[in-house]
Amino acid sequence: MTVATKTRIDVVRLTRHIGAEIRGVDLSKMLDPDTVAEIRQAWLDHAVLLFRGQKLSQDDHVRVTGYFGALAPLTRPPKFRPPGFDRLHPNIMMISNIRENGETIGALPDGEMHFHHDQIHSEVPHAGTLLYSVEIPTYGGDTLFADGYAAYDTLDPTLKSKLEGRQALNFYNYGSTLRGDTRGVGATNQAVHPVFRTHEETGRRAIYVDRLMTQSIEGMPQAESDALLDAVFDHAEKPEFVYRHVWRVGDLIVWDNRCSMHARDDFPADQRRLMLRTTVQGTVRPY
Repeated sequence: MTVATKTRIDVVRLTRHIGAEIRGVDLSKMLDPDTVAEIRQAWLDHAVLLFRGQKLSQDDHVRVTGYFGALAPLTRPPKFRPPGFDRLHPNIMMISNIRENGETIGALPDGEMHFHHDQIHSEVPHAGTLLYSVEIPTYGGDTLFADGYAAYDTLDPTLKSKLEGRQALNFYNYGSTLRGDTRGVGATNQAVHPVFRTHEETGRRAIYVDRLMTQSIEGMPQAESDALLDAVFDHAEKPEFVYRHVWRVGDLIVWDNRCSMHARDDFPADQRRLMLRTTVQGTVRPY
């Protein structure tokens, strides 16, 4: 495959605080280093990037992931492949409600998901996620992205002072979309991280706890911890910090897990939804 010549791209804001659409680029073609650098800087500036109308092979998807960092290994390989997939790249996860012989072919198949950071329950959370839409329902299944920077900057000073320097316990039960469901939770899917995170590349501070996976603040009575966390969650999820994405087939979205969190709306269980996901390897603390 030949390297594309340098082309002008347009970066169009999606909201005041978070998100930008990148126009003028075909990700199925190799991009030159200057274009890649421009896109990656836009990612750091806006936390969420949208590329509309893309036609990506699995190899394209993996190559584009490399523009944002090292490809993270897939921790839960799918048991099945959907029709039309004669192979599935070992680092691509299917997010799907499609069922074969009564079993789902992908991960996170159904229902609403509260705001969360990918892999915050892991010792080394993912730095970024790329999600590509293959099949979508006629309505529902929107993804919401919340800006952790703006939420941190505008957090009540008293609340911020109580939580500055604190650590929080995060865990997740892969069989559930409910907060606090401890069934099957073990040492491999729980981790402690700062309540506020300093982004390794931008140096900016962001809220780094979320409603789905953050369970408690270390060294604090549970009742006090719950009250403080609920106040942070309510603030961080305010509409002014959120971009709601209504999916179209061929959309690719790249988000920065270090400074944003995301949620999913419910969608009709009798309509197919198939997304392909890769992730960018994170870094070890301190941050």
